[in-house]
Amino acid sequence: MSSLLQGENLSKRYGEKLLFEGININISEGDKIALIAKNGTGKTSLLNILTNTDTPDSGNITSKRDLRLAYLPQELNLDPEKTILEAVFFLDDEIISTIREYHSVLSSNNHADLQAILDKMDSLNAWDYETKVKQVLSKLKIDDFSKKIKYLSGGQKKRVALAGTLISEPDLLILDEPTNHLDLDMIEWLEEYLTKTNSAIFMVTHDRYFLDRVCSTIFELDMGQFFIYNGNYSYFVEKRAERIENLQANIDKAQNLMRKEQEWIRRMPKARTSKSKYRIEAFDELKEQASQRIEDEKLQFGIANQRLGKKVINIYNISKSFGSEILISDFSYKIAKNEKIGIIGNNGSGKTTFLNILTNKIKPDSGRVEIGETVKIAYYTQEGLSFDEDSKPIDIIKNIAETVKLKNGKTLSASGFLQYFLFSPEMQYTYVKKLSGGEKRRLYLCSILMTQPNVLLMDEPTNDLDIMTLQVLEEYLSEIEASVIIVSHDRFFMDKIVDHVFVFEGNGKILDFPGNYTQYRYSPYYQRLNQEQKPEKKESPSKESLPKNVSQDKPKKVSFKDKYEYEQLNKELEELNHKKQKLEIEINSGNFNHVELTEKSEEYSKLLEIIEEKEFRWLELDELINQ
Repeated sequence: MSSLLQGENLSKRYGEKLLFEGININISEGDKIALIAKNGTGKTSLLNILTNTDTPDSGNITSKRDLRLAYLPQELNLDPEKTILEAVFFLDDEIISTIREYHSVLSSNNHADLQAILDKMDSLNAWDYETKVKQVLSKLKIDDFSKKIKYLSGGQKKRVALAGTLISEPDLLILDEPTNHLDLDMIEWLEEYLTKTNSAIFMVTHDRYFLDRVCSTIFELDMGQFFIYNGNYSYFVEKRAERIENLQANIDKAQNLMRKEQEWIRRMPKARTSKSKYRIEAFDELKEQASQRIEDEKLQFGIANQRLGKKVINIYNISKSFGSEILISDFSYKIAKNEKIGIIGNNGSGKTTFLNILTNKIKPDSGRVEIGETVKIAYYTQEGLSFDEDSKPIDIIKNIAETVKLKNGKTLSASGFLQYFLFSPEMQYTYVKKLSGGEKRRLYLCSILMTQPNVLLMDEPTNDLDIMTLQVLEEYLSEIEASVIIVSHDRFFMDKIVDHVFVFEGNGKILDFPGNYTQYRYSPYYQRLNQEQKPEKKESPSKESLPKNVSQDKPKKVSFKDKYEYEQLNKELEELNHKKQKLEIEINSGNFNHVELTEKSEEYSKLLEIIEEKEFRWLELDELINQ
């Protein structure tokens, strides 16, 4: 496979902090690569360098001539005044620019230019391309293509940007956390799409099932060095453990040798021979190797939480709607001591609303929630806390508590707690303004857990956390004696933590399923819900039932004029039927005299004839296009 993009001897600092130094990277055709590293170690910086949105301090980037590259960053930069369709057609490509021109002609009603652009669309087969675009947008649950970007939510903007990145069909896709803000069905669709695409992929993601199923090579950035694993995530976990074990053995060996060398140096005569000088220089190298640290420590003792009584949270017949949208309908449940509940469902189905009701942030429309007297709730929200940028992590955590109690009766200092969550002693005294976005989320997580709650509510805790932090959090949640309720789209995380799941099915329905996400995914309940949510397939009229003036002979190729007419008929029929309904209301109102009523009736009859004629033509085109 030929090489698409190479980075040679790349180095990057962020202020005084060295992110990486002297690393080499090569991406070839067909590669599906994931980059794994802790937050703050330079993942996004490396992606920005590879896509020329940032420059390295040293080293250089070379790429294949005329490389088509598409980049999905975490920080989006969409023009708020553009429509969804305009936003997804962002590359300078002949097909895409032609489609942009086509939509511009349509919106301007410039019929003089219409024939020329239709012919051009036909010659480039651009109609099929646009159909694919709309299919991708539909899979990402975006259907109002004319809506402006400024009216979209953050999650919708992310999905529009993702769609634009995918449909451009580049040689190389570079994706930074593509699964954030996607619900589970979308993530599974994206998995399948990326597995089948011919584009090479280089991505950062914390979704471990996604990694396992899409990527065949893992690049690890650790302590400024690059390690390559030729396998998926499962292979990486195994081989990384071997690497850490070997590294630890070498460090232990170096430390033993260093102790012997120290004894030799103390006993050595003052006169220095060339041999002894060489040995002293070698000792300095040995000292550097022996002083290496592997920040992979595990907390060997559990955190002690405040005693939790029999009554935790009792939910009685709660309902909640916003306007005509029903999110929760007559739901009851008694949350038990130390229960671990996962909450899943499509975006906008009411999951965050449910947590806000439990924490009394909003009131249910009906029903009630009772909290036990011994309950101490902590709530990890998607918004998080806003820290003073000039404060330090250690001071923030000490302001909450100087120590946490352990199950063995001892205590763990605030610094020790931060270290458990991968904040090195140096990082603890770094100003918040110098932390990466992921490191700030990790600090927010520590600030929540430092309160030692016995009921923990978490809304999308896995977003923006690296895999190493997720592993620590999973271990923590598995060990603590507390009731935990988690909203998450991270299937691996849910499978590892929860006892059962609340499935928000839509229209206020909540299913309590006994098992983790994967067990639910392959259960009859999921199959039933999936069938219910599929739109009913419109049956095409049979040849025998078609009206006489509807052609039964299908041409071999559909012209673009026919497709354009079909789209226009959809719009016209919607307007005509709206006019028909308005006329029916007027005729039945009793507000007209005999002459006026006759005129309205004649107008109604003519309108019915027009609608019938256009419906016949629509049926003919529908049969032709969807054959």
